[in-house]
Amino acid sequence: METSLQTNDFFTVIRERHAVKHYDPAHKLSEKEILELLEIAGTAPSAWNLQHWKFMAITDQAAKEKLLPIAYGQKQIVDSSVVVAVLGDLQANLNAEDVYAPAVKQGLLTEEIKQNLIGQINYTYANVPNAPRDEAIRNASLAAMQLMLAARAKGLDTCPIGGFDSAKFVEAFNVPSRYIPVMLITVGKAASPARPSSRFPVERTVVWNSF
Repeated sequence: METSLQTNDFFTVIRERHAVKHYDPAHKLSEKEILELLEIAGTAPSAWNLQHWKFMAITDQAAKEKLLPIAYGQKQIVDSSVVVAVLGDLQANLNAEDVYAPAVKQGLLTEEIKQNLIGQINYTYANVPNAPRDEAIRNASLAAMQLMLAARAKGLDTCPIGGFDSAKFVEAFNVPSRYIPVMLITVGKAASPARPSSRFPVERTVVWNSF
């Protein structure tokens, strides 16, 4: 997909990404620009390459107004260019055939290996407690982070939001039971800078080899 926004140095992107709460409501993103960001987000890694995410792009102002009370009145919901609801796939094991069949067709996998992989996946989803939910949240979160970095690289701002009523979101936006809301991400142009936030020194967050 053709790049439509300027990109920046990766480490600059990392350092400059902050959670922005105040957006310019006049700034719009085209469908093409949103799809470009979501395509990049979808290149994130995932367990067994099952791609355990579904993105709901909320651009319609009426839909944002509906979402506003569900997100406890956070004004960034209605002022941002788009709100992306990142959903985790509780039945990502059903993606396995579509993931591996092309590799078999290209001669990269044998049919036997494909069937073994699918068997492992289905066994895990059927027998390992919490595996479907854990994998849905873990892998969708990787895509969410990649979305935020892609947006910053293109001069946009984001904020991940966990503060919303998941049950009401599912009901209001007709989310199938296959998916679990992981987070909302607002994307747009900052109207004012993000509030500075500190980070612990790396020495505090690293343990070498064992506790």
